[in-house]
Amino acid sequence: MKTTENPYERFVIKSFKHDGSLHRTWMENWQVPRESLHPEHAEGQPAWVYLNDQTTIVESDGKTWVSKIPAVSFFLPNEWFNVVALLEDSGIRYYCNLASPPYRYGDVLTYIDYDLDLVVLPDGSVHELDRDEFVRHKTDYRYGDEVLDQIDIALGRLRETIRKRSSPFGDDVAYRYYEQWKKQTNA
Repeated sequence: MKTTENPYERFVIKSFKHDGSLHRTWMENWQVPRESLHPEHAEGQPAWVYLNDQTTIVESDGKTWVSKIPAVSFFLPNEWFNVVALLEDSGIRYYCNLASPPYRYGDVLTYIDYDLDLVVLPDGSVHELDRDEFVRHKTDYRYGDEVLDQIDIALGRLRETIRKRSSPFGDDVAYRYYEQWKKQTNA
């Protein structure tokens, strides 16, 4: 809950599969208030930015675990991907999900996860993950041509954004969001 002392709002983030089944839920995430957003996230290409640290994660089968790595998540309302900056001891690892544009209702943010992922390691190397799962699921879940086209376009845009190190791939900004949040919430 947002208060005068703590302007960060608590959200639950839920990812689904294409058939509407629940995939994964992050129970406690804090949205960066608009007035604290970096100008490129408030004006240029708007982004919804969320932070979590040691949040409970619930898998589709009901198993729960607690994240050990602080995360700054960037959801771009018009893009078919989202980016999670994982603040590890060795540097930031960016985990990029090919996914539907996010949708918010109340204190819940949702998106459809399309399995295909890119990871950018602290040394700048880029690795594609789960292509086999994506290929299997495009048949199992019957992804239509429109969805496949959007994913293909998004993958190209994501690779170009990574290549240029454009927003949201800015280590300084991700660290700033995290430090600002910790200071504001006295965590």
